[in-house]
Amino acid sequence: MSDFFANHPRDDRQIAWWLIGVAILIYVMVVLGGVTRLTGSGLSIVEWDPIMGAIPPLNEVQWQETFAKYKTSPQYTKVNQGMNLAEFKTIFSYEYAHRLLGRLIGVAFLLPLLYFAFMRKIRRTLIPKLILLFLLGGLQGFIGWYMVESGLVNEPRVSQYRLALHLGAAILIYGSILWVAWGLLRRAPAQSWKHQMQGLQRFSTGVTMAIAIMIISGAFVAGTHAGKVFNTFPLMDGHFVPAGLFAYTPWYRNLFENLATVQFDHRLIAYLLMVLIPVLWWYARRFSLAPSTRLTLHLLLLVFIVQISLGIATLLHMVPVGLAAAHQGGALLVFTVALYLNHALRKGNAF
Repeated sequence: MSDFFANHPRDDRQIAWWLIGVAILIYVMVVLGGVTRLTGSGLSIVEWDPIMGAIPPLNEVQWQETFAKYKTSPQYTKVNQGMNLAEFKTIFSYEYAHRLLGRLIGVAFLLPLLYFAFMRKIRRTLIPKLILLFLLGGLQGFIGWYMVESGLVNEPRVSQYRLALHLGAAILIYGSILWVAWGLLRRAPAQSWKHQMQGLQRFSTGVTMAIAIMIISGAFVAGTHAGKVFNTFPLMDGHFVPAGLFAYTPWYRNLFENLATVQFDHRLIAYLLMVLIPVLWWYARRFSLAPSTRLTLHLLLLVFIVQISLGIATLLHMVPVGLAAAHQGGALLVFTVALYLNHALRKGNAF
């Protein structure tokens, strides 16, 4: 049985780069999902058909049938009443591209997985991880429909709770794939290295968790459209702490439903990271790090500065599609660099 799982170091590198390729597709998927939401396209396809749904309408009759189904949705009756077929095709194209990319990611994961398994290139301990990642990807497709379904019942917008779940699952899958891939590329660290890095590792882990929380809080900002109010910076319409932060009862509803509180919380996490990331960069100077790891620290500081700038610009301009999509992509980039730094500090200084 063990012979079946024969493995060579170069096989690990092939598998690692395959996984990194899949992660890049997921990154594009997250950004495209943001564009789909920002353009109001996410509710244009009112059915979930994982197999036949990959085929778009191919003639005028099929387009009219698809459009007729959309006309029964709350978004059409309450927002897009009177939309013509050409306009519908535009929003349909964004959502269709988003769903098609999701299917392609599934194929891009499954087919190479079967090939590597058939060619006995996968080490035995890696098999359960890869199967779990594939299953998580399938679950994410269901979560995506679960999110869309919330906007097809009464109100023409998806639940911010389901949006946060969908984005959080994407981050989990994306980060897990990269972590496994980097583990195949890095050598095991010496015990002395692990001991010396413990303090810095914990600090880096805390920063990465704060970045992930900030991204999830951004989903609540997007889901409630909180970015379209209090479009001033650094104050919120003249106040650091705006009025009405706890207007809802029970109090915890404010954290997820009150536009003022949702945006205020997102700003607070950003302010926290504006302290934590520079302090992490400064604290890491006392350690003997490889050039690649120190470069990662510099890059984290740089991409975070860019991300903060994008966030402020997005807010001041009332969430235009281009800036908002760049802000969402920037958030995932900051998370990627922070996660890479974590991996470097745990698995050794360099490849």
